[in-house]
This record gives sequence, C-alpha cells and structure tokens, in this order.
Amino acid sequence: MRYVFLAALCSLCMLLHAQKKKTPAGIDHFAGLDTAFERVLKDWHGAGFAVAVVKKDSVLFAKGFGYSDISKKTPVTVNTLFPIGSCTKAFTVFLIGLLDRDGKVDIDKPVRNYLPEFRFYNETMNSSITIRDMMSHRTGLPRHDFAWYAFPTHSRDSLVKRIQYLQPNTGLREKWQYNNFMYLLQGAVIEKLTGDSWENNIREKIFKPLHMSSSNLSIEELEKSPDHSFGYGVRKDSIIRKMDYYHIDAMGPAGSINSNVTDMANWLKLWINGGRFAGKELIPAESIREAISSQMVANAGIPSAEKPDIQFINYGLGWMLGSYKGHYCVQHGGNIDGFSATACFFPTDSIGIVVLTNQNSSVITSVVQNLLADRMLGLPYFDWNTDLKKTADKSKAAAKEGEKTMTANRNPNTSPSHNIEDYDGIYTHPGYGNMDIELINDSLFTRIGNNVFWLRHYRYDIFEPVLKDPDDGIDTSARSQFRFRFLMNDAGDISSVSSVMEPTLPSVTFTRKARVKSVSVSELQQYTGEYQLGAVTCKVYIKDATLYVLVPGQPDYELAPVGNHRFALKVLNGYFVQFELNDKNETTALTVVQPNGNFRAVKKTKP
Repeated sequence: MRYVFLAALCSLCMLLHAQKKKTPAGIDHFAGLDTAFERVLKDWHGAGFAVAVVKKDSVLFAKGFGYSDISKKTPVTVNTLFPIGSCTKAFTVFLIGLLDRDGKVDIDKPVRNYLPEFRFYNETMNSSITIRDMMSHRTGLPRHDFAWYAFPTHSRDSLVKRIQYLQPNTGLREKWQYNNFMYLLQGAVIEKLTGDSWENNIREKIFKPLHMSSSNLSIEELEKSPDHSFGYGVRKDSIIRKMDYYHIDAMGPAGSINSNVTDMANWLKLWINGGRFAGKELIPAESIREAISSQMVANAGIPSAEKPDIQFINYGLGWMLGSYKGHYCVQHGGNIDGFSATACFFPTDSIGIVVLTNQNSSVITSVVQNLLADRMLGLPYFDWNTDLKKTADKSKAAAKEGEKTMTANRNPNTSPSHNIEDYDGIYTHPGYGNMDIELINDSLFTRIGNNVFWLRHYRYDIFEPVLKDPDDGIDTSARSQFRFRFLMNDAGDISSVSSVMEPTLPSVTFTRKARVKSVSVSELQQYTGEYQLGAVTCKVYIKDATLYVLVPGQPDYELAPVGNHRFALKVLNGYFVQFELNDKNETTALTVVQPNGNFRAVKKTKP
C-alpha cells in the first residue's frame, strides 16, 4: 500500500507540476506587452489607447496606455470613454435583428415597405432596395460621405431627405460600396417600427442588459463623463495636435456610440457566445450567424506573397469578414475626428479583442489587434509594428511624390472673370446642404466639416481649397486634389459652383444664393410704394417685417436684402430687385434683374 501511495503521490506531484507549467503559459500571452505597446505609441506618435481581450465569458486582459489628455498627463484607463465610430454599425444590426425576431420586419423586403414616404434617386431603387441590401452595402450607392461629413446638420430627418438626391454609380447588388447613409436609414426604420428613438433603443435593449453602464451616444454625454478622452491628430509626421470633437449625432446609427474597453468587452462576449450574455439569450443565435456570414464580396482579398495566410475580405451585416492565418475573423473598424477603434472576434476560437485609441485615422488599432491575435491564437511572432510602419511610410512617400505633379495645370497668369466679392454667397445642393463661401478681407474662405479652407485661385474661375490650420495658419505650399469651379448664368452673374464630391461620379453643382443682410423695418420703409412698369403697376409693401413685391397676375414675391439696395427674390434663383435712390436718399425707381433681361419701373409720386 505504501508503494501505491507513493506512486499516487508522485503522480499528483507530476500533475501539479504540469499545471504550474500550464498556468504561466496562459499568462505569457501578455508577457512583455507594456514594452511592446509603449513602442507602438512612440513609433506612431500616439497619445494613448486602451485594449481588452476576451475569451468566452472572461476578460483575460484589459489595460490603458498613454494619455487621454496630454496637457494634463491624464492616463488612459480601462474606463476611459472614446468615440467608436463605425463600430456602432453592429449595434444597429442588433436592433434590426430584434425586430426580425419579433416579426416586425423582413430584411429581404424593400425598405419602402416600412418607410413609404422615403425616396431613393430613382424608382428602380425605390422598389428594389431591401434592408439586407442596406446592411451589406450593396445598394449601388457609393460613399457620398461629403454629403453628411462636410455639410453637417443636427437634423436626422434632414439627412434622410438628402438620400433621394444621391446618385448611384452601379446597379443594385453589382458591387460592394460602403455607405453610412444606409445605416442612418436603418435607424429610421427602427424608430418608425418601435415608436422610439434609435438612442433609446440602444440604451434599453443593448446597454442595460449588457451592463454597458458607461457607454453613451453623444459628444455632450461624453464630455460629462469624468473619464473621457480628447482626440488627437498628427501634424507634419510627428507633432501630436488636439482636434475638435465631431458631433455625429444626426448620423448616429452609423457611428455615434462612445464606449470604453470594459463595456465593449461585454459586447464582444455577446457575439462570441452566439447572442447570449450572462447565461441569458438577448438575441437568437440565428441572427448572430446571419450577421457574421458573408453577404457580399467586399474585395478580392487575394493573399500576398508576404502574407499568404491572410485571405478574402467579405462583408456580413455590420461586420467585415476574413481569414486571418487560418482563423475566421469577424471585425469592424471605426474612425471619426481624433479617434480610431477596432472590435474583432474569432468565433471558432471564442476570442475577442477591442482596441480604442485617441488618434485620428490611426494604424495603432491594427498593430495592437494583430499582435494580440497572434499571441492568443498561438501563432508565430510577426513584427506587425515594423511591417505596418514600412507600409505607411511608403504610402506617405508616394503621396508626397504625387503632390509634385498637382501644380501642372495651375496657371497663375490667368484671372477670375469677376471681382472677388462676386463669388461670396451661400451655395446649396439638396443632397449635400449649404456651402458658405465667404469673403474675408480680400480672400474667399469656406468651412468643410470642422475645418476652414482658403480658396486659392487656381486658373480662370477655378479655385482650390487650402487648409487653414488653427495654429499654423495657411501653408501656401500645400496642394489639394479638390477644385471649385464657379459658373455664370445667362446674365453673367456667378450663379453656381461645382466640385467633385464623390470620386466615382461627375461634379456636384451647388446653386448660389446671395447672402441675406440684416435690414431694419424703418430702412425697408423707404422702398415701399407703387412703381409703374409699362402699363402695369407694381406694389412694394412690408408684411411681418419683410419686404414684398406684387406684380399683377403673379404671386407676392418675398424679397431678401443682399446689400446696396439690392434684394433677391427668395423663390426665384437669379432674380433680383435693384432700387435706385436720388441724392436725397429717396427711392425713385426699381429694376427687376432677370436672366433674360432687366426691366425698370419708375416710382409713382404721391399726388
């Protein structure tokens, strides 16, 4: 018995020894990461980032690196909030999945079944585009991102109405093309069918059951949090510069969630566990399976000679799909001014990784995600930091080389056709919104998103926008790929401006509206009275502090003051009324300025 006992004891000791060896092996997944990640921040001039790694129902690793506020040296923590950008899209897909579960929506039916008043660009799109098409980016619409990003609005309804003016560049289901508007539209479906806002649906149906107690849905909410990050960009390849937040609320269903890696770890647990969280089913496993199954080929995804085991790029519903070194990878990135994010998981390995950084359009998320994926999947070491840095440096060098050829068509010896002040005005397009081109001193400026641009004369009536940096001012040596081409009407007035807003489509033309000036009622009074226009008597009068002109047989026209006794007819573009005054500052006549000619009317004197 003693020998049996000793044998059993030896076996137990061997087992314990084996367990001791195995436990450190699990911890070794994260050994040396602090050093590696500090190098990542240094090489990419990053401010900070946070990361979490999930295995089934457990968080194996979570930590913050660098700073959320560089000026105050505030460290990033696992609770630091970051905007996650387009990682939001999978949340919108989740809500659609709940509606599908409850029989309230069929994603293979046209979206017009649920939003009958909504319009696409043409009737074929109206009758054919389904919710699945929108979820998988195969509607035939290219990105059209300038239509929301460069011309922001706080009105979600206003953005939805812009969609009908956005032109497709391919047929339905012919090509995968990422489009944020299609996720905005899914949000509109959610709001219509639930009778509640997209935001409240996210809070009640996702944040609460997943215990995502820190996450929120607007920049205003983000700034109220005691642990939130500022966003940063990199100027001149190495200078870390704080950026303004971009208020993306109107485009919310495509990208407005703010979260931290603690909350996002719970989000990944849900997907890894087939729709279950803490033992409870929140969404059917079939909905999860559908979302992470290929719906559309996004890119050929042919493996390179250097990376033969990274293959195919498809899109599911709110998720990118690929083969990462033989492992099925589900992933989505997110970018918005000053921030980048990535959330990924490997369904058959039950592993999830989330990386959130406060760097604009950052590669940090890819470097950190891939380094961790290799470790968690037990793959050979690969220096992703050096590899992606070489790729980025090559791209920068190519871009700088390309800039040298961008001045070829510029002709500084030509002049604009009009005085510079004649280009000032509000230019509008129904699918994009308003572009304010303003004369300041002797130069034209316009705002695109959060940035102000100087319009430098390029040739004839063509100008190019050059960024006005808030700290460095204008770099006159900078070049732009964009051009603004101003056009005239038949009367010779500047009437519109065109520019390529979507690279795959022709230029978009914005119609000019003269800038409205502020004029008091007492000043308007001098223009009132009757004017003789041939055999017709016109009347100019004031109603509700607004000047109107009445021509018999026509509707009353509201006049908008544009300066120097000139008024624009609000409902008729290119039509003006110019009043004449004598040396006593008395109105003596008016001229109706039209594209087809001018018509003068003399003011009647009182008897």
